[in-house]
Amino acid sequence: MAGGWARDGAVSEQIEASISDELARMQAQKRPAGQSLTHCAECEEPIPEKRRVAIPGVKLCLDCQQDRDGTYKSRAGINRRGSKDSQLK
Repeated sequence: MAGGWARDGAVSEQIEASISDELARMQAQKRPAGQSLTHCAECEEPIPEKRRVAIPGVKLCLDCQQDRDGTYKSRAGINRRGSKDSQLK
């Protein structure tokens, strides 16, 4: 399928590149390391043993981790490689 001035397959390549970038970003996120805490670093509630075994180096209880994960973090859009929108900024 022709896409204007784009060569055949350019749209697919752009989508694949965007997915690869997002996967790399997710894999680069820091994971907890070291010894797990027995009590949450924020609320001092005990952290269940199964959670400490499943996630080595965990510092937060499940409730505090969910609160932290629920906060919105602004970042650049996913589809940003050579798109017309990125050229207009």
